[in-house]
Amino acid sequence: MKTIDQIAAELQGYDPKALSAERVNDFLARLVEPVTATEEVGVFEALDRTLAADVVSPISVPPHDNSAMDGFAFDSQLLKPGQPLKLRVAGTAFAGKAWAGALGADQCLKIMTGAIMPAALDTVVPLEFVKIEGDAVEIPPGVVKAGDNRRLLGEDLMAGQPALRKGQTLGPAALGLIASLGLPTVMVFRRIKVAYFSTGDEILTLGEPIREGAVFDSNRYTVFGLLKRMGVDVIDMGVVPDEPALLEAAFRTAATQADAIITSGGVSMGEADHTKAMMKQLGDVAFWRIAMRPGRPMAVGRITEAGKSSVLFGLPGNPVAVMVTFLAFVRPALQRLMGGAATAPVLLQAHSLEPLRKKPGRTEYQRGIVSKAADGSLTVRITGNQGSGVLSSMVEANGLIVLHHSQGDVCVGDSVDVMMFSGVV
Repeated sequence: MKTIDQIAAELQGYDPKALSAERVNDFLARLVEPVTATEEVGVFEALDRTLAADVVSPISVPPHDNSAMDGFAFDSQLLKPGQPLKLRVAGTAFAGKAWAGALGADQCLKIMTGAIMPAALDTVVPLEFVKIEGDAVEIPPGVVKAGDNRRLLGEDLMAGQPALRKGQTLGPAALGLIASLGLPTVMVFRRIKVAYFSTGDEILTLGEPIREGAVFDSNRYTVFGLLKRMGVDVIDMGVVPDEPALLEAAFRTAATQADAIITSGGVSMGEADHTKAMMKQLGDVAFWRIAMRPGRPMAVGRITEAGKSSVLFGLPGNPVAVMVTFLAFVRPALQRLMGGAATAPVLLQAHSLEPLRKKPGRTEYQRGIVSKAADGSLTVRITGNQGSGVLSSMVEANGLIVLHHSQGDVCVGDSVDVMMFSGVV
């Protein structure tokens, strides 16, 4: 396990007082080590879990050539360019069992979607394309060509080949794929546990009476929602005041119970509280000033207790900054911790509907509303006030406009990157 100093030495241009957003993810990819413990779960319990081993297909899918639609199956060698094809119907093949009859040279087979294709037949003409007269059909010229509307054996998956790869997160389609292979269980990495708490004497827990200078805690509920969307086990440790003994107890408890710890507040440079000191005392921690807006201060490292280490993410106190730093940095790191790939958020291209002021030398994340224009392209406008404490703007937004480190002002119509919230926030 590498120390903070060893990781920092590997990164060219690393400067904790002026760290680029790109460098943050490079650092976290080296800091976070994936869990290794695995468990076997049923398909219904596997949603959003991370595969711990390749899923190898025990069968071919489909297991036989079959019809892709309702129609008439025939031998394509009978087709003549520019001429209609007249055939007699020898019978009907239904899905679920093989047709047991025999076909003559000028015959076809009425066939239902999913029914097994007899070996001598290779093409299906849809019902709506043919003329039917009694027990005969006429196929007009040019409506089908050889091999049309036939699904081939193993077209989706071949027996013995990997159907899903280790490290993949299992979504609804993957669950269906596993079930289609006849597999009732799948091997996944164990769920990670993430503990989180807010810090500060000014933070009120819901139900407490309002007092002057205090604010209700929103960060815990935001972080809870973000973590639940990731499918991790969450440990809510409430609000911890700026008292050394209470902070120490919270960090020690979190380190013994969780794989990762997330805090909000108390990591700003020159902060007059005890959170930073306690992080340093109990672990190997780096304090950063990231060249970004919002979310400049952040702490990362490890807290160790009773021989067990937990990854630490000390986030800023402002509500929007908490969400932005989580989406940009913490979420990819937790994906790696869960055994998956530490993938950066997917960015789409949209045209800005308004000018945006931006200083080169930092990455900015502005709350945006992405829409589709009449020509099908994406457009985006900001939600208004971009202050890091304006949480209502995150509710209004459906994505973040990502203005990169070296980027300057944006003019109307310019293309910008957007990080969509769908399925994440």
